[in-house]
Amino acid sequence: MQLIEDAAGDPRNAQFLCRACQLAYLPEAEGVKGFRDDLGLAAKLLSIDNTQVYIAESPEHIVVAFRGTEDPTSIDGLKDWLLTDAMNLLVVPEGRLGHDLSAAGVGAKFHKGFVDAIAEIWDPLRDDVEAKMKQSDRPLWITGHSLGGALALLAAWLFKRRFIAIHQIYTYGAPMIGNQKASEAFNREFKGQIFRYVSGRDPVPKLPGLSLVANEFTHVESAHVLGTDPMTNLAQFVGAIGSQAVKGLLAGSLIDEVWKHINDQVSAHFLDSYDGLLKK
Repeated sequence: MQLIEDAAGDPRNAQFLCRACQLAYLPEAEGVKGFRDDLGLAAKLLSIDNTQVYIAESPEHIVVAFRGTEDPTSIDGLKDWLLTDAMNLLVVPEGRLGHDLSAAGVGAKFHKGFVDAIAEIWDPLRDDVEAKMKQSDRPLWITGHSLGGALALLAAWLFKRRFIAIHQIYTYGAPMIGNQKASEAFNREFKGQIFRYVSGRDPVPKLPGLSLVANEFTHVESAHVLGTDPMTNLAQFVGAIGSQAVKGLLAGSLIDEVWKHINDQVSAHFLDSYDGLLKK
């Protein structure tokens, strides 16, 4: 497997970085071996609280691969972030990363949970990548699955604010990170550099959301839909359950019903599913 520097969105890049995301879920000893044996990269794991990222390099490339939730076979830990408290978490960013994210412009809002998660690990990640780039200026690839995909996008923005050039960004099954203003800013800054892979039956990219009518969260461009059943929005996905929503809003016990429906389809979210679809 190899990265093709001059080919934006090349399927070989998508497969390579999907494998990096799979390896990012492994404990450090196994992960370091996997990056070396499978991808030819020397890797190290940064882990602070609940946020983990591998930084991997070769003489030709640097790859930053974010882990999603701690358990790659469950999304239960994301229920509050993606459904129950979703709208309360859509905020104008504050704190030490607030200044950099506010550069997205007036009205740009981001998911506070994702911002807090990248803030946990940002300083050592930035320092390590800056040091590697000073040793040898190489293409910087950023990737992540699920929650890791959301963190990959935020990290790309923060790196660019530090004048560290981003080569390409690949995400797999990533949720939405902010509102329309935030997404528009990312689309401008990373035009032709974001490759957002989505399985049609994967429930996570349809989240966060509590409204089936006018969700404030939106995705960045551009989506590469995998599979033959592209259900593109939450209302379409929850079907008959959603018809019980009052004025399109999910609340109370209906949230639990929707979450059960999401979990019934969650196998489409796992990286093995994405890897198989990419190889077809």
